[in-house]
Amino acid sequence: MQFGICAAVESAQDIKSAGADFLEESVQNLLQGQLSDAKWRGGERAGNCILPLPAANCLLPGMLKIVGPSVAFDQLRTYMATVFRRAKTVGIKILVFGSAAARNLPEGFDRQRARKQILEFLAMAVPMAAEHSITLVAEPLSRDESNIIHTLAEAMSYVHEISHPNFQCLLDTFHFWANDDNLADLQACAKQIRHVHVADRQGRVPSGESGKSDYRPLFRILKKAGYEGGISVESPGWTDFTAVAPRVIGYLKRQWQEA
Repeated sequence: MQFGICAAVESAQDIKSAGADFLEESVQNLLQGQLSDAKWRGGERAGNCILPLPAANCLLPGMLKIVGPSVAFDQLRTYMATVFRRAKTVGIKILVFGSAAARNLPEGFDRQRARKQILEFLAMAVPMAAEHSITLVAEPLSRDESNIIHTLAEAMSYVHEISHPNFQCLLDTFHFWANDDNLADLQACAKQIRHVHVADRQGRVPSGESGKSDYRPLFRILKKAGYEGGISVESPGWTDFTAVAPRVIGYLKRQWQEA
């Protein structure tokens, strides 16, 4: 199993020294789909990265809505085309569809209409992803961050509706625990999990020190399903990689081995 850390490409040396296998970037930081090709420097930055870049999160900027009374699909199509093209250029294979601000329902907005809009966005984006050999993964988010797509079962309802091999699901342990999601639903969709984010129940890095976040039951299900994707540590604001990351990577490796 390969373990990575969500961070900027400029942190690659510290992350590699900590024993991580890859780095997961942010679409907004690296691919910058709203920036012109003339101004984009992400390709050069990625080229200097000494670790593989298999995945990127934060697919959509908050101002580029996919839900609401006025969704600009022409802008979305142009933006996604740029993101997919640049992702392929730097070798990214997985793009994470979380993007709470872009997908959240405005107050009083009809939930069924919102679902149709998300499906319309996905029906447009997923074939484009396939053309670039990229897989989109739906990320369930905690109820504190988003007002739609909270559980694995809900995320999988979109996966089943789109029914395309380039649209699958993500497991995020923090959101899984925050939403009181259950192991039965993980087991039901384990073969369609294509990427994993880990953080403890408080959103901190998984070092085992709190004693409250046991990843082994989740890892056991993934192992049984033959999971071959990566596992990324995602803890917003974490930058002290040199001091903490070796302990984090070591702990996760032991948890995987014990699962």
